[in-house]
Amino acid sequence: MTPQPGETAAVRPAIFSRGHILCLVTDRRLCGADQLVGRVEAALRGGVGAVQLREKDIDGGLLRELAAALLPVCRRHRAPLLINGRVDVALAVGADGVHLPSDSFRVAEARHLLGPERLIGVSTHAPDEVASAAAEGADYVAFGPLYETASKVRFGPPQGIDRLRRATAAASLPVLAIGGITPERVADVLAAGAAGIAVISAILASDDPEASARKFQLA
Repeated sequence: MTPQPGETAAVRPAIFSRGHILCLVTDRRLCGADQLVGRVEAALRGGVGAVQLREKDIDGGLLRELAAALLPVCRRHRAPLLINGRVDVALAVGADGVHLPSDSFRVAEARHLLGPERLIGVSTHAPDEVASAAAEGADYVAFGPLYETASKVRFGPPQGIDRLRRATAAASLPVLAIGGITPERVADVLAAGAAGIAVISAILASDDPEASARKFQLA
């Protein structure tokens, strides 16, 4: 699938120009591959403002097919589609950018391949990593895990609100908090300076992703 006229990558700052953002990170194992696109669209109706396609256990061909299926859904809702770690897939389908895992290649290398208009995000797990990502030219970072969560156990103990506050205070770029964030915790997370939150199971594992997304009030 090649981008059609009017479907080029979004201007980089647009993702954060509408206030706090709710980003949905995918994991098809929570809902079944055949339901993923439908659940993502339901979540977009509920207020999700960006989608990170994060399916690390499938090959590039299948990931490309899934990205191509999600792209028009995201376009309808004016939500950027970011591909986790795969610059080639992002370019192949005309996605809005990539999200680089902490052990991935450098931001400058991704920027050279993607050009100036696509988004580049970076996963970070300590305040100093946030500063490093900013210095390298990332557009935003994801910081976490903020709270206990099964999906982020391998990244160490929870960072907590105090470390999030330190990371956002020193950051020159938007910080998305991720990891165990529930609707009840949103106010504390935003008060600590986060530009938004990223959510996986709280929305994607829900029987009603649209309603679950609406519970995350990010005004």
